[in-house]
Amino acid sequence: MPRADHPDSAAQWLRRARSNLIQARAGLLSPDMLYEDSCFAAQQAAEKAIKAVLVRRRVSFPKTHDIAALLTFVERSGLKVPADVLEAHVLTEYAVETRYPGVSEEVSEEEYRQASACAEIVVEWARSVVDAAS
Repeated sequence: MPRADHPDSAAQWLRRARSNLIQARAGLLSPDMLYEDSCFAAQQAAEKAIKAVLVRRRVSFPKTHDIAALLTFVERSGLKVPADVLEAHVLTEYAVETRYPGVSEEVSEEEYRQASACAEIVVEWARSVVDAAS
């Protein structure tokens, strides 16, 4: 089993997920900030939280930002994923498309709020799964 401070530990993945979630929750701290970047932080929080679950369950996974694919690995490991966590697949679009100018439309405040709330659900679920397995 990896040490708690090792990058392959579920605790380290969750630590990063929580950090990204804090960034996502911060919203626009300046007029120069974009909701797109906060949504990217939300996507990263969810992705890293799911990877924490996979690490805890000792499931190998590819380098990917595709949340639906990662959740498929979780389900194949025998863990039932709640419906509200499965909804996190919508965050995948924030992994790449919204990070660059001209690739997608601007993200609205409502879309940002939904992305942040979704990431919060995933991080909390992952925390409960990782803590239960400890």
